[in-house]
Amino acid sequence: MHAQRAAAAGRTASPSTARQINDRLALQLLQSEGHLTATQLKALTGLSRPTVADLVERLQSAGLITVVGESGAQRRGPNARLYGIVADRAHLVGLDLRTHSATVAVADLLGRVRAERTVPVRPDDTREQAVDAALGALDDTLATAGVDRPHTIAVGAPGLIDPATGRLGGTDWIPTWHTHAIAALRERIAVPVLIENEANLAALAEQRDGAARDRDTFVLLWLGHGTGAAVVLDGRLRRGASGGAGEIGFLPVPGTAALPSAKGCDGGFHSLAGSAAIVRLAADHAFAASAEVTAAADDGDAPPAEALVRAAVGRPDGEAFLDALAGHVAVGVAAVSAVLDPGCVVLGGEIGRAGGAALARRVTERLARISPLATEVRAGAVGGRGVLHGAIQVARDAAQADLFPAGG
Repeated sequence: MHAQRAAAAGRTASPSTARQINDRLALQLLQSEGHLTATQLKALTGLSRPTVADLVERLQSAGLITVVGESGAQRRGPNARLYGIVADRAHLVGLDLRTHSATVAVADLLGRVRAERTVPVRPDDTREQAVDAALGALDDTLATAGVDRPHTIAVGAPGLIDPATGRLGGTDWIPTWHTHAIAALRERIAVPVLIENEANLAALAEQRDGAARDRDTFVLLWLGHGTGAAVVLDGRLRRGASGGAGEIGFLPVPGTAALPSAKGCDGGFHSLAGSAAIVRLAADHAFAASAEVTAAADDGDAPPAEALVRAAVGRPDGEAFLDALAGHVAVGVAAVSAVLDPGCVVLGGEIGRAGGAALARRVTERLARISPLATEVRAGAVGGRGVLHGAIQVARDAAQADLFPAGG
């Protein structure tokens, strides 16, 4: 496939464009395959030996690749040089903003995390205190990683991201400190700051490294403090006209006492499957986690809903609670399937990860009773960390698009 792509490009592109395509292809291979020799690059790209020699020289001169060792091949003469991407050529920041916390990770150009930190945001914190906590975590994490200035920052947050401006909207139902933290971040650091919806980032992480690696079309159903969805069709993330594709928390559904409004999703699917609803559902079915689990949740090691779902898996007294939760989740999955028919829905977020295969199986069973469409329900593999992983992925793609040479 790589060789065919390079050959086709060479037939149709100008010399300058062909160099750009070849260089990017070589860098992508070094990123995905690891260290490679020039001979291996030739075999994988289908390019001629002189062309590979030229691109290796260009990429070394640009400071993007370097010799990292020698191949272990036993042959006459010197071993072949192994080339690899200079990971410290640029550093990236992923920032995951939640209602009650902020998590920062600093990674290199290969996406390897060098430092990470989470800080809590207490319910009684002022907006200024929350912003200071998030920015302080960023400063501390950069210092720990030994990075003065990142190349790109990507932020994941709940709410609508305007496709035209890339700015966070829908502030009537999200913490106000999120928008102020992003504004302060842009004022403080003169680097690109990219904003993306948290569910969309989790979907990108599941597509590249998680439960949807074999799917070009799927929906990620985010089950965490709140609910959301991300839509991937034909390999592309779809955001909608206003950035609201996947705001499933506002979906009017049976089983709630009211309808959602333009200013809040109470009464929508959020009221069936959000964390507060899950805690109430456990109480309705007389399920209580062990004292140790409850204490851990109270100490902030896991949100109460996540702790309850995790504790219920495999326990006989938790089956009725999990069955009821699966029924609630299946309502949202059925609605998604009826509109999009994605064929696959991944249960993401902390709740999706906590429920795992046990919850996914139950949702599949209940979905079959209310929907005629064949829809595979999978447990997410990246869980709540998917937002952070997706943010680093978005930052890395942006940095590579900027740094990888444009030919000449």
